[in-house]
Amino acid sequence: MKNYQKYQKQYFMPPVDCYDWVKKDSIEKAPIWCSVDLRDGNQSLIEPMSLEQKLKFFELLVKIGFKEIEVGFPAASETEYVFMRTLIERNMIPDDVTVQVLTQSREHIIRKTFEAVQGAPKAIIHLYNSTSVAQREQVFKKDKKEILEIAVSGAKLLKQLADETEGNFLFEYSPESFTGTEPEYALEVCNSVIDVWKPTSDKKVIINLPVTVEHSLPHVYASQIEYMHKNMHDREHVVISLHPHNDRGCGVSDAELGILAGADRIEGTLFGNGERTGNVDIITLALNLFSQGVDPMLDFSNMPEICQKYKEYTDMDISARQPYAGSLVFAAFSGSHQDAIAKGMEWRNEHGEDKWTVPYLPIDPKDVGRTYDADVIRINSQSGKGGVGYILQQNYGINLPKKMKEAMSYLVKDISDKAHKELAPAEIYDIFKKEFVNKHSCFQIIECHFTQEDGIKTEVTIVKGGKKELLKGKGNGRLDAVSDALKRGLGIWHEVICYEEHSMGSGSHSKAIAYVGIKDKQENYFWGAGSDPDIIKASINALVTALNNAVS
Repeated sequence: MKNYQKYQKQYFMPPVDCYDWVKKDSIEKAPIWCSVDLRDGNQSLIEPMSLEQKLKFFELLVKIGFKEIEVGFPAASETEYVFMRTLIERNMIPDDVTVQVLTQSREHIIRKTFEAVQGAPKAIIHLYNSTSVAQREQVFKKDKKEILEIAVSGAKLLKQLADETEGNFLFEYSPESFTGTEPEYALEVCNSVIDVWKPTSDKKVIINLPVTVEHSLPHVYASQIEYMHKNMHDREHVVISLHPHNDRGCGVSDAELGILAGADRIEGTLFGNGERTGNVDIITLALNLFSQGVDPMLDFSNMPEICQKYKEYTDMDISARQPYAGSLVFAAFSGSHQDAIAKGMEWRNEHGEDKWTVPYLPIDPKDVGRTYDADVIRINSQSGKGGVGYILQQNYGINLPKKMKEAMSYLVKDISDKAHKELAPAEIYDIFKKEFVNKHSCFQIIECHFTQEDGIKTEVTIVKGGKKELLKGKGNGRLDAVSDALKRGLGIWHEVICYEEHSMGSGSHSKAIAYVGIKDKQENYFWGAGSDPDIIKASINALVTALNNAVS
């Protein structure tokens, strides 16, 4: 690809080795979560949310369980300012929820921000200024000392206005473009801000270290975070927060490795909505923890509702392959995958297993409000016998014999392939009924009589070509006797190679279903099923269908 020479590394490694995070293999507890959907997410929408949409979205975030929610940039627009005031004046902020507002380190913006949060029960004032080499040189045209002074003067003004304004305020500072800043300089700036705020055990400060733009592999970010974690002033009174973006597609990895490196808190959005390629997706992070047996402290048990409301409020689509939430993330079209899932589910039931180990499914779809029949086993031309059999069993109580599943799956795959479409469970059931249940295309039995004499003897009345015929046969049992009568009377040689039956419900009035497989002299196999409250009638109907399939 042309022009690759114009690009170069834009990140900085710490001045000392910081690789202790490598020794950790798991995250043991959920971080503090802060949703920035209403600020970072909102500002990246083609059409930002209205006041009413933001209020509804805020209620959704509270319902999910967020305890910290960045609600906006009050000095940026009238809607943002009014939204903050509305939350306070309508008393919409629960006692256990802290709202957060963003402000640049500029005096008039900071003052406008404090006007917006006056009277807040608890609010985080999030101060930032950019510290990266590129921003210092190209945008602000200031040296390190001047950039440091912007951060310190802003921190001092926050402290002053917090004392003068009604409300309960905590502080957060972000060296914007942290990943493009020399780590030792980022540390100097953050420590200077900490020294101004003088955090305590009951009034900690948040130092947020954003991946404003991804420049590096995730392990580089982890080393940067570990360096800050080990060298920050008053570390025991500081909450280290991460705010990863996803420019390289590594936002989730950045966040997870950053937590291993010492971070305590994550700022992100639902489904990763945000500037450019987006923020880190909190749903993915939370459910990654969930899949490892860690309580994420957020409730995504009704994912369909969350998806619906998110799309309603933001007018953004959710990818069909979005982790944990997309419409196809639990879907299995491949025959081998379907077979493994079906067998895994059967194994769980047989063994009473309480731990989730089903192949191809990292979590139980039911835990996020999804269903097996609609979401997991999906049938198209790539599907196999396991998937088709699972659909019929789960939806209609039909448990096909193994060989009959193969015949049914070949038929379904052929129909799907020719139609170039996925088949719904109802369509699969219709195919089964049409091809295998009580089929009388060539002949049918309308009456059977049995006598027990040297085994079982039978007289069978059939209708073929509109004419009745009486056939006689004998055998070891009723089905064997009917088979013998049909061989003699119709001249259709066949051997019954499979017979299975089961009830399709519970109680004395439930129907039975029987399955019969036969083969001819050329070793061709044919199948039939019969359904009737009388199991004898059901088995005879199954045999008749198999023979009709053989001669049609």
